[in-house]
Amino acid sequence: MSITKKDILNLLQSIKIPSENKSLVHFDILKDLSIENSIVELKLSISNPTLQFRKKIESLLKDFVNKKSPEYTVKIDFIIQEKSKKDLESKKTINGIKNIIAVASGKGGVGKSTISSNLATSLSLIGKKVGLIDADIYGPSIPLMFDVEKEKPVVSNINGNSLIEPVQAHGVKLLSIGFFSKPSDAIVWRGPMASKALNQMIHQANWGNLDYLIIDLPPGTGDIHLTLVQSLPLTGAVIVTTPQPISLIDAKKAAAMFKMKNINVPIIGMVENMSWFSPNDNPKKKYYIFGKAGGENLSKDLEIPLLSRFPLLETIRESSDVGRPAALQNNNVSEMYKNFAISVVEKTMERNLKLNKTKRVKITHTKGCS
Repeated sequence: MSITKKDILNLLQSIKIPSENKSLVHFDILKDLSIENSIVELKLSISNPTLQFRKKIESLLKDFVNKKSPEYTVKIDFIIQEKSKKDLESKKTINGIKNIIAVASGKGGVGKSTISSNLATSLSLIGKKVGLIDADIYGPSIPLMFDVEKEKPVVSNINGNSLIEPVQAHGVKLLSIGFFSKPSDAIVWRGPMASKALNQMIHQANWGNLDYLIIDLPPGTGDIHLTLVQSLPLTGAVIVTTPQPISLIDAKKAAAMFKMKNINVPIIGMVENMSWFSPNDNPKKKYYIFGKAGGENLSKDLEIPLLSRFPLLETIRESSDVGRPAALQNNNVSEMYKNFAISVVEKTMERNLKLNKTKRVKITHTKGCS
């Protein structure tokens, strides 16, 4: 049985855009529809469609076509509408923040949040004004790592705007979804809701003047990462990995995301975490549990500076558990984190001297972002 344009238009008429309650055939959203050689091809122009909404459209169309005429295939090209100049102006970088650094990893469990919390603390200790956003919406850990789980941010009225006041601990301004939910509650949100929460922590908070805003990203690549690069002009990214091959594979993917042509965020460096284990009773002894020099070799392959290597130590784990970052210890560990923070400052300055000021990412095509 053949498929006609009328069949497709009737189906699209029933699909509503969540934010605007418009069908896909209204307001010039459907740019093109052709049916040739058993291929149904559409071009849809939508303002920042979420991954879930795109998948929904694809699923409905493919299911419809498969049931009516299995020999037909469906191709959909999503074109992102350009925002108006007024909209773009409203989402520029936050006034007063000089540098925004994303800390990312391809794989969970590599100690990314530990690195983020100690980087923020160390930057504060060397005299920088620092903020830290816990963007891991589904698994927030920053409140625990700073011993502020029971804190609740207040809202202030500033120049007629209601802004969230970040919680402060150890010289760092903090915001996390963990402040707005119970530690025992599971956060089960779809991408759009998680992205909205991140945008609120970014744009509806009173960050004041900061030298660095550190953003602790969730592992992997997805909606939160796309929301971030579309919402803020990132100064750069730091990739965290362990020496283990399975971690290195995913770290390579995280780096590839930032290097994508339509994202293009500078990677200022890489961190190899859990490089070795040293027992408390023999601190000079090193056990390379996850392999040796994996992060170092990957940084060379990708031509990304290796900023630091950190050991797997019981004291670092204990510090995170009691809410006092290891960077506050007066020992070799705190010195390592201090040197790491200095390296981040140096690489950021180098990046700012060599490259143009960062702009927000404008994703105008979804190929490679689905």
